[in-house]
Order: sequence, then C-alpha cells, then structure tokens
Amino acid sequence: MTSKRLSSHRQSGSLQRFTGFVQQPLFVLLLSVFLLLVTVLVATGIGSISVSFAEVFNSLFLCNQQGDDCAVSSVAHKIIWEIRLPRVLMALLTGAGLAITGAVLQAVTRNPLADPYLFGISSGASLGAVIVMAVVSSAVVSVTLGALIGGAFSVLLMLTLAGRSAVQVERLLLAGVAVSFMLSSFTSLILYYSEPDTAATLLFWMMGSFSNSQWAELWMPALAVTLGTGIFIVFRRWFAALQAGEECAHTLGIPVNRFRLSMLIVCAAVTAVLVAHVGGIGFVGLMIPHIARFLIGTSMHRVLFMSLFLGGSFMVWVDVLARTLLHNQVLPIGIVTSALGSFFFFFILKYRSRAGG
Repeated sequence: MTSKRLSSHRQSGSLQRFTGFVQQPLFVLLLSVFLLLVTVLVATGIGSISVSFAEVFNSLFLCNQQGDDCAVSSVAHKIIWEIRLPRVLMALLTGAGLAITGAVLQAVTRNPLADPYLFGISSGASLGAVIVMAVVSSAVVSVTLGALIGGAFSVLLMLTLAGRSAVQVERLLLAGVAVSFMLSSFTSLILYYSEPDTAATLLFWMMGSFSNSQWAELWMPALAVTLGTGIFIVFRRWFAALQAGEECAHTLGIPVNRFRLSMLIVCAAVTAVLVAHVGGIGFVGLMIPHIARFLIGTSMHRVLFMSLFLGGSFMVWVDVLARTLLHNQVLPIGIVTSALGSFFFFFILKYRSRAGG
C-alpha cells in the first residue's frame, strides 16, 4: 500500500514538473517558432494543385534551385518556388509586421484597442498608394513612396489635430480616429471618380491580397519589419518603464512624449511599406498582441517576439483560408481578418462579462 502511494506521489510530482515546464515562457516561444516553421511547410503545399509535405520539404531543403537530381517533379518544384513560397513569405511578413506594430502602439498608448488602423496610419498609407495608382503614374512615383508619404501625413495630421493635447493619450486616440475616417473618405472619393476597371482593381487591392507576391518584392517588407523589430527590441526597457506609468518613466529619465512620437513614426513606416505591397488588412494588430499577452504574460520583449511569430502564422493560415474557402475564387484577406476579428471580440466581451459577473 505504501509503495502504491509513493508511486502515485512520484507520478503526481512528475506531472506537476512537466506542467510547470510547459507553462514556461521560453517553451511557449519555442513552440510558436516550431508552429511557424510547420505553418510555412504545410501552407506551401496547399492550393488548387496539392503538393505533399514530403515534396515541399525535399524541394526546400534537399534540392537545388533548379530542381535537378531531386525526388520532386519539375512542375511541383516550380509551383513551390515561383508561386507558393513568395506568397507564403509575404503573408508571414505582413502578419508579423502588423502584429508587432499593434503591440507597440498598445504599449506606448497603454490602450488595448490601439492598432495602425485606429491611428489612421493604414488609412493614410492607403490614400497615398491609391493616389499614386489612380492619379499619378506609378512609373514616376512608386506605390511604396506614396504609401510612406501618406502614412507620415496621417501621423502629422493626427498630431496637428491633437495640438497641445497630444501628450494626452485619450486625445491622441480621438484625433487618430478622426484622421482615419477623414482619409478613408478621401480614398473613397478617388475611387468614385476613377474609371470602372481602375476602381475595381483598387477596391480589391484595398481589401488586401497576396496574389501578386513575387520574390523581387519581398526585400522591402522584410527590411521594414526587421528594422522595426530591431528598434522595438532596443527600446524594450523603455516600454517596460512606460507600462509602469508615465510618472515612473519620467522619473527614470525617459522623454515619454518624444519616445511615443518616435514609435508612432516607426510604426507608420512599417505599416506603410506593408500596405503598399498587400493593401489594407485590419484587426491583425488588434488581435494578436492580446493572444500573445494571454499566452506569455505582459513582459514587453516576450510580447514582441510572441506577436512576431503568432502574427506570421496567423496571416499565413488566413491566406490559406482565403484561397481555399470558395472554389476557383480568392477572397480578399481583409474580409477574412474582419470576420475573424469580430468573432474574437465577441469572445473577449463574453469572457469579460462572465469574469466580471
């Protein structure tokens, strides 16, 4: 009897140690990295022409770029490298960039609803890109430059509207909402006066799509996301101080207002580059940081990395859903993210009402 109790006690202790290990932040981060790698491999094989997991793995890691001397057919190899992989990587970069900018904006404003769309950054970038595509020839001014100018203009306009109240986060948020609606109305006006074919193309682009992703276009989003992430990681201690309160940050010698403005500009630049390449995609910067904090806690550097990995995986699967949900049709990414975002907030509201009640 005593040996049975001792064995049961040992099993219980082993289970507790395993549960504690699983709940460790490092394990959760490593699991998210593994999920991202598996997501890339699996999603690359999904499409109108199915490619097996083994073929994808062999094509990516065991074959040369031409696919010679490889256990993968030449057709499957071309599908993977020329069509699927650039699209998957663009979706990964977009999700990671939008998620990490959302986490930063929520941190510097201390508002859980902050994201690039709430501040009008995405609306300004979309307006700049639409002006270039519909009014100015893209051969003269690049779409990315137009989006960057539009994103910078939205931040400047938001700060101008907030005026001296820009130091107050609540006024800054209200100014951002006003700028978002105003710039969106200008974009709609341009669409209204555009030619029907141009308007249809711009409307589909504004709702988000990875259909035209190519290898030559990946370097700029990758550079923007990498530089932005590097800047955010460098200032992670400032984020932590700001989370403790503005008075605490001021006491530590952090210029809170200039720091907040600098982060807004960096977030605007990253968002503008992404919008220029894939169009407007909402709710990602709003949802993913909440999920990251739920899984790994509120430590800012952990939230940043978790948002990066989860955002990339989430957007890749959203793209898979968008191109496989309907037969021979590709849904705009923004429609899928908006639908998922609404269900997410229904769940959050229901959970909070039960917790409070």
